[in-house]
Amino acid sequence: MAEVEGRGGPGHRGNGKRPTEIKLRLPEQVAPGVYANSMMVQHTGDEFVMDFAMVLGGAGTVVARVVTSPRHAKKIAAALEDNLKRYEATHGPISRSKGHPSPHTDVEPPAVEQD
Repeated sequence: MAEVEGRGGPGHRGNGKRPTEIKLRLPEQVAPGVYANSMMVQHTGDEFVMDFAMVLGGAGTVVARVVTSPRHAKKIAAALEDNLKRYEATHGPISRSKGHPSPHTDVEPPAVEQD
């Protein structure tokens, strides 16, 4: 397993507090990551469920599911927004691609496959 050192997430910068250092272990099976070109989001009163999928043509496969609290979902959104702004400041604006739909919301979660 690889070890990754990280500093706290959004909200830790510029607030006068020293960032928290977090040591993360990155298991070998997770390290390569997965590619997703679609995301579906559902939520309840207690949690957000984000299904990341690889979609080709009219069919797709969920490649990762992240379940988190509403508070952490808001932190994720802020971290993505911050990183997108920094990316565009360095590399220029990201254009919206044609033909790719926006993330799906308020949809039924994919069926769980039984082995």
